[in-house]
Amino acid sequence: MPFLIAFIFLAGPGQAQQLRDTVKVGYIDAPPLTYQSENGRAEGSFIELTRRVAEEAGYDPDFEYLPVTRAYFYLRTGGIDVWPGVTDVPALKGEVLESFVSPQPFQLSAWGMQTMPPVSHFNDLKGTTLILISGYTYGGLADLLERTPDIALTDAPSHQAAVAMLKRGRGDYLLDFHGPVKAVLKEFPVQGIREYPVRIRNTAWVFSLANPRSSQLRDEFDDAYLRLAERGEVPQPRPLSEGFQLPGLADLL
Repeated sequence: MPFLIAFIFLAGPGQAQQLRDTVKVGYIDAPPLTYQSENGRAEGSFIELTRRVAEEAGYDPDFEYLPVTRAYFYLRTGGIDVWPGVTDVPALKGEVLESFVSPQPFQLSAWGMQTMPPVSHFNDLKGTTLILISGYTYGGLADLLERTPDIALTDAPSHQAAVAMLKRGRGDYLLDFHGPVKAVLKEFPVQGIREYPVRIRNTAWVFSLANPRSSQLRDEFDDAYLRLAERGEVPQPRPLSEGFQLPGLADLL
């Protein structure tokens, strides 16, 4: 025992850090929550939360960018330990454990000027032009929209540019996430813009049951988040919602 203590002391903080366990984190292209930057780094608001929670729990997160179908396969087979994703994925039923903490909602909305009809059904988007953010897949929805008759798509390079295009009538509706658009509107207010939810889901850390330590990992992540929240370093845990999907959208998926 004295030898071990002396070794850790002499090793210094850099080598002692290597003694931390690594947790394999698979993430998908779901901006602004999770995505891969041009330099290959994992980015997004949920990625940053995952880094903080994993480190608070005593782990070094090792991020791997994956297509969504491969992420599901790796969760079923143990190729990754955890996915910062969403709850109640039918393809993962019985294969995973979900964190009790849901740090933020995942809300995709259609935004339109008050001169346009409200969007209460997916069919309301037919015969219109949708503005999308360049490079965003919207969880696979962008590809499906491209193959949907009677919907035209046009791209914007950024959230701010997309809001400007909507204001100028260069599209009928903007398909974008709640948080980024609200941030743009706070800095550059636009009168008469309306928001219509398309998808609302609960985010969660989803742990592979193929890992025999999945239950321990979940508890450690939940406990770490609660400690960070108590210190005011992350938002307070939010109550889980029942979720929402625009009527008629299921016919497309």
